[in-house]
Amino acid sequence: MANTKSAEKSAREAIKHRAHNVALRSRMRSAVRKVHDAIASGKVEEARQSYQAALPTIDTLVNKRIIHRNKADRHKSRLAARINALASNPRHGTRSS
Repeated sequence: MANTKSAEKSAREAIKHRAHNVALRSRMRSAVRKVHDAIASGKVEEARQSYQAALPTIDTLVNKRIIHRNKADRHKSRLAARINALASNPRHGTRSS
């Protein structure tokens, strides 16, 4: 429990910040999931469009220091690779397991 007024305020702010960060992280996961779903259904153009929509969402979390830059780059790289694999050979875009 907080001992000072400033510590109490800091604790209140931390609760608000955490709720905001959770919402932003959820928005990023939803954007990534949308790309995965488009890839799984074999829709190349829809996957590209949702990927382009997901990029600013992912980069925003990096700028706000909610996720690390390397994690964001890893997400973007893997999504792009899966989209490119789907575009070059529609049967290789999805995983069997």
